Amino acid sequence: MRSPLRRPRLKAVGAVLAAPTLAAGVLLATGGTAHAAANPGPGFPAQYAAPYAEVWNSPTALTTVRNATGLKYFTLAFVIDGGGCNATFNGDTSITDASWTSAINSLRSAGGDVIASFGGASGTEEALACTSVSSLETQYKRVIDGLNLTRLDFDIEGSALNNTTANDRRNQALADLQQQYAAQGKRLDIDYTLPVDPSGLESNSLSLLNNAKSHGLNVNLVNIMTMDYGSSMDMGNAAISAAQGLHSQLGQIWTSKTSAQLWAMEGNTPMIGVNDTTSEVFSTSDANDLESFAKSNGIQELSFWSLGRDKACSSNGQLSDSCSGTSQSAWQFSSTFNGITGGGGTTPPPSGATGPIKSGYAGKCVDVAAAGTANGTAVQLYDCNGTTAQNWTVASDGSLQALGKCMDVTAAGTANGTQVQLYDCNGTAAQKWHKSGSTLVNDGSGRCLDATGPSSANGTRLQIWDCAGGTNQQWTLPS
Repeated sequence: MRSPLRRPRLKAVGAVLAAPTLAAGVLLATGGTAHAAANPGPGFPAQYAAPYAEVWNSPTALTTVRNATGLKYFTLAFVIDGGGCNATFNGDTSITDASWTSAINSLRSAGGDVIASFGGASGTEEALACTSVSSLETQYKRVIDGLNLTRLDFDIEGSALNNTTANDRRNQALADLQQQYAAQGKRLDIDYTLPVDPSGLESNSLSLLNNAKSHGLNVNLVNIMTMDYGSSMDMGNAAISAAQGLHSQLGQIWTSKTSAQLWAMEGNTPMIGVNDTTSEVFSTSDANDLESFAKSNGIQELSFWSLGRDKACSSNGQLSDSCSGTSQSAWQFSSTFNGITGGGGTTPPPSGATGPIKSGYAGKCVDVAAAGTANGTAVQLYDCNGTTAQNWTVASDGSLQALGKCMDVTAAGTANGTQVQLYDCNGTAAQKWHKSGSTLVNDGSGRCLDATGPSSANGTRLQIWDCAGGTNQQWTLPS
């Protein structure tokens, strides 16, 4: 995670401890037995906790923590270069390592999911190792497809953050991959994890984000590393102050977003317990304060460094890569931060009813084009006809389901005009809707279901648009 270069890095300790496995790991990464890709995952709710799980530790930790706390989302740390533009876990383990694939599949079968994090304080992130956009895309795609991912995290810090050439190459590659996956009806969320001061991001991080925007990269969230400031302070208050500063900074980059949408772009990642600057201690009380603030403000993600440290040491005050150095019970930080999961400040429509969704235009209903069931099939306006293509179920999670699939905002887009389609139900905010008067608001974008035009003609494609309350945004759900 984060610290100015003059201070020691805890993750470097973890990498050193993992080093004895290097020789065997290289064989797996470069030419060993090929393993099957992981099964697809369900995606992520509007708010969730996803602590960083060290890939040099045992993958069984995912199941252990889930069974102990109910937490079921994790960030895998880290994907770094294994030499010669070759993406690996920890620089020494194949991305499709059988034990990690098995752990991910078990987690997903229980309704959870994972994010792969590239970079970190130690090792080389792929944008520095791959010297062309095309070769970089190949490595990112290999990880995405091998783990069946819908979300990537990029922990960019230290000298890597100041490498503007690599930052530009990374943003170009990711923007292109987002378009490629969107064309296949798939989503690819991109998160940036960046160093922060209690007042907000520093200029090099802001430059990276502005560059991302210039390439048309849709940044899902900016996750701030609320740790290692350099001196003793109230770490809970510092994390909240940094989040408030970030909110203002994001608004200066993404000027069309509402305040709620900006909060939903935030993640917050402290280093639990004793930080690298040992006078800084993030306590269980600080965790309670941050979770409460994040949940009430609609912050999308809480994380922490790191899962393997979420237990007490033999004595308080020590810096360790295997315990927190503060008073706590086992997995207490995981349990506390998991309190945010599933939130988002929205109220789903009444659940269980099945029938047509009627438009404000007389005699028009929400319809699946040609009763198609393929992912990406258009959702449109059409004369009400009582067919299965117009038979929608209002599910308890806020999704709207027809023909065994969900109404979905394409590629989890948030821009005006993003089209609505039918897609496999995955539990993400792009498929969650809540009533506001007679309108239907998408949880992921904060925008309303809208008949393009506005038009009442058969075949009019549905989209999301700023809520204005016109007839083309009026909908009556089945009851």
